[in-house]
Amino acid sequence: MRPRTCVARVYHVGPVRAMLSMLMLVSLVACKRPAYDTSTPEAALDAAVAMAQQGQAQQLPGLIEIEARDITFEDGVTEASAIAEVKVKAGDMLARLLRVAQGLRDRFPKEVELEVKAATKKSARSTRDFTVAILADPAAWLAAQRPRITATDLGDGTAALSLDGDPLLAGVLTMVETSGGWRFRVPVELVRDNQYWPDTRHEWSVIASMMLAIEHALVDFQRDLDGGKIASLDAASSRVGRLVGESVVVQSVIYAAMKRPEAVAKDAAEAPAQPAAK
Repeated sequence: MRPRTCVARVYHVGPVRAMLSMLMLVSLVACKRPAYDTSTPEAALDAAVAMAQQGQAQQLPGLIEIEARDITFEDGVTEASAIAEVKVKAGDMLARLLRVAQGLRDRFPKEVELEVKAATKKSARSTRDFTVAILADPAAWLAAQRPRITATDLGDGTAALSLDGDPLLAGVLTMVETSGGWRFRVPVELVRDNQYWPDTRHEWSVIASMMLAIEHALVDFQRDLDGGKIASLDAASSRVGRLVGESVVVQSVIYAAMKRPEAVAKDAAEAPAQPAAK
């Protein structure tokens, strides 16, 4: 008996019907993405934890508000669109991180459980504890930090964040109310003058490429993990640190090279005038 084979039949439809079918498919996919309550600062904090716990890490960058300038770059892309691209790439990278974390929990369940319990304690401050927790179970680490973080609505459309009663990041990181709910606000007015803040279309593209490079590094790590090349959780931490580090270094060198002429020009403009030689 000949084996049965699946044959794909192609039906010819008009362009309008094809477009409608595509739109319906996109709508169905979009509807599967859960919505989260961010109507208050505290709700937004809970939403961030829920996104990680429910495997929706790609939505986390959407909770970050970066005020874009009303400018259009030479290729017709606005700064708002360039920032949105970075957020998409960051979301893809975080989603990959969750998949890697699940792979580690499947491979080293007991080791992960012990390490995460130790790392999520308030007294755990070492870089290793932080790295292992983020790598092995980022959702558990984030959930463990949630009781320590509070958001205080200041009544003017902003909210202050505190960690264990102290201002978070010296009060630099705050929250702001937007039309879509409360978001974590990047203080653009404080960092815009920093020589390494993205200022052009190409610079924003490099930042997006950096997110993509980290995602690819995580893919390479997951391939090693699935191939049995990772013997322990510590080995996993070292391996992923090296892979991600190499990717970030390459993109950082490119970015620094792009910013160097700008920094030299800025230093020259700010340098005090030298007295004319007699």
